[in-house]
Amino acid sequence: MSMILNARPGAGFRETALFRPTSVVLLADAALPESAILARNMASGGFQGRLMIEGMAHPGFAAHDAPAELAVLSLAPADQEKALLTLAATGCRAVVVPVASPGLARLAAAAGVRALGERSFGLAIPALGLNATLAQAPIPRGGLALMAQSSAVARAVLDWAVAEGLGFSHIIGVGANDDIGFAAGLDWLARDTGTACVLLELRRVKQRRLFVSAARAAARTRPVLALRPGARAADPSGVTEAVMEATLRRAGVLSARGLEDWLAAAATLARAKPRTGQGRGDAVAIVANGLGMARLAADAALREGLRLATPGAETDALLTPLLPAGWPLRHPLSLGGRAGGQLLEAARLLSTDPGVDVVVALRAPEEAPLAPLAVPRAGRGAPILFCMPGAARAPFVAAGLPSFATPEAALRGAAHLAEERRNRAAAAELPPAQVLEVHPEADKVRAIFDAARAAGRLVLYEDEALAVLAAYGVPVVEHRLAATPEEAAAHAASLGPPLVLKARTLLADKSEFGAVMLNLREPASVGEAATSMAGEMARLMPEAGFAGFLLQRQAPRGQLELRLRAGEEAMFGPWIGFGQGGTTAELARDEAFDLPPLNLPLAHALIARTRLSALLPGFRDRAPVDEAAIADTLVRFSQLLVDFPEIASLDVNPLRVDARGVVAVDGHVVLRPAGERAMLAIPPYPAHLGGLYTAPDGRVFEVRPIRPEDAEAQGAMFREMPPEDVRYRFFSVMKELPPPLLARLTQIDYGREMAFIAMHGKRNFGTARVIREPFGTAAEFAVGLVPAAKGTGLARHLMARVEDWARREGVTELVGHVLADNRPMLHFCEKLGYRLRRSPEDHDIMLAVKVLEPTG
Repeated sequence: MSMILNARPGAGFRETALFRPTSVVLLADAALPESAILARNMASGGFQGRLMIEGMAHPGFAAHDAPAELAVLSLAPADQEKALLTLAATGCRAVVVPVASPGLARLAAAAGVRALGERSFGLAIPALGLNATLAQAPIPRGGLALMAQSSAVARAVLDWAVAEGLGFSHIIGVGANDDIGFAAGLDWLARDTGTACVLLELRRVKQRRLFVSAARAAARTRPVLALRPGARAADPSGVTEAVMEATLRRAGVLSARGLEDWLAAAATLARAKPRTGQGRGDAVAIVANGLGMARLAADAALREGLRLATPGAETDALLTPLLPAGWPLRHPLSLGGRAGGQLLEAARLLSTDPGVDVVVALRAPEEAPLAPLAVPRAGRGAPILFCMPGAARAPFVAAGLPSFATPEAALRGAAHLAEERRNRAAAAELPPAQVLEVHPEADKVRAIFDAARAAGRLVLYEDEALAVLAAYGVPVVEHRLAATPEEAAAHAASLGPPLVLKARTLLADKSEFGAVMLNLREPASVGEAATSMAGEMARLMPEAGFAGFLLQRQAPRGQLELRLRAGEEAMFGPWIGFGQGGTTAELARDEAFDLPPLNLPLAHALIARTRLSALLPGFRDRAPVDEAAIADTLVRFSQLLVDFPEIASLDVNPLRVDARGVVAVDGHVVLRPAGERAMLAIPPYPAHLGGLYTAPDGRVFEVRPIRPEDAEAQGAMFREMPPEDVRYRFFSVMKELPPPLLARLTQIDYGREMAFIAMHGKRNFGTARVIREPFGTAAEFAVGLVPAAKGTGLARHLMARVEDWARREGVTELVGHVLADNRPMLHFCEKLGYRLRRSPEDHDIMLAVKVLEPTG
């Protein structure tokens, strides 16, 4: 059975009404300035369907005498509610609102319509001739899609695109994002074959989980570039910006540094594709018609974190005849001041070298112009980027070639290609089968939280925070609680020197307030320090919740101090920060961010994004430390956040690490008010859906949701399937699952799809999956088993799991695509109550359809 997911209109709103309308009406108030602009653009766009208008007259429109699929509302706020209700009564369910519309979400919900806006820039789909925007000029057709909240940013992008010779497949003005938002648009663009690259201008994302899910779907098949204006101004600490970048990274979306970077990335990725194959994608070959230009490019490449490529001897042999007589061959390559067409030939040769990921060809002005028609296309080799300052660049822009005005801009383009290739490689990377199974003592954590709330506290004491970490398997420093200075002195002998004495308070940074004393060696000195500390706390911080003392053995010198923390960002929810720890952590500014949930590969990647990661293998007099223990701790920390969404913030500083492992020395936990829970942007692994199935022959299968670490087992199952079963399942003959497809089948989005895997030992006997439509309430299923599982009832059990999940998710119709000659599957579907009908798009395919009753 195929995994192709076709759009099936449901009741009410249909995505095609918004993005493929055959009839559009403009409801306009002539007194509003937006009305004239919209009427002009809609009338002159060449719309292929029926164009109607009401409220004003304008050439090119018919009267509003028939129902419309899509409405454009340019009315005063007082007139909008009635208009929406009237539209809904005629069957119109999609509305674009480019004007002010207070309470649009409420009005749209009451009327039963979906609305784009308020203050939307509008909607343009040049392939349909639809231009219902506030643009000041015609919108050229091309492969870019723009989703923007700011009309000013949308206008700036349009002006830039015209100058760059680029066009658009869609312009979607999200506006205030009151109703139809980024997720709906991205879901559509993910399946639009005319969209080559997506630009996102984000200001407000309302439904974080839907956004991340849709962004991931779009980024699987094309570059998606995001810009968030105002993120650093809103949070000068940089955490907001870093969390956005982490979120987008998990979705496969590239983050831009600013408007210039955003547009430059779009220009590059719209005209050039990263080279496919192995490697990091960052090896740049530079060729120029002058040594100065080549050196400038080399400097820019290294500043961008790229590598200067070293072509092979065979390539060098082909390049040598292109050099002036007696000219040495060195890389970066300079061909002299009169290179002419030799520059293009050199670029072509470099693009075929397997050690080159991208070629940058730079040409300072010469007497003879260089015709873009003579430019070689890289084909399957490395893409070629051109740098031609001045007027010489214009013909290259017009010819659709990736060309830049400066060496720095060209090498930034090369960096964008490298980043896009890394995203593609990460999406197709198959993680090892190793899974860190976390078996926490969750009841202990719940008891600690309940006790704190019962005492009227949302902040935990340090010993309570350490107990929470210990319950999740994180090693914590040995410590003793003492109510009095005398008790602290008594504990000192059992721990042994050197010792650290801390005030047991609710403060996060105790060292700032004299609540920490180090290098204590004698019980008497511990007692004296405790007496002094108690007096100071009573005098300086009476509100700090002082409740005795915490005595710890002081860590030996030489251990690396890390910091591990969690918080929440308004747009994308809970985050995890990892970096340098200690009292100067904020000054070091060495911290990387990601989102929970984390697995071991993600944990190692998070560690690698910090500067301190270079110290972990050992450096000069520093011994190597246990990176595996750090990654293990990150996964456990992440699981704690998943299991207890009432945690508002969690800070472990320092987390000390050496060759023997990690130990948490201090912890600070803040809880949310009762009843408040955070929602993760990325759904966690749904372990609760797992269970056992006992076959009639007595074999017991573990049936659970699939996870990325199952790639090896999934590939092995495929190799067990007979060729005919493979053809039935994938509608084609394959000897091996390609790694990108294997990654796609195992790294699923639990927010919109589910796949159940049936394991017996380490062997996969069968998989069933279901994918929900982005719009509507239909979903598509597929199932496959190895021959040894047939006749065990496993397929029926897997389908029951799929149907149960679909019902809980609100799916009302399950559809499977079955080859017409796959009689066993057709018979199986009929036995399960599916109705069969031939596909109208392909008569070789049968549709197996079942209407599901809602649960409960």
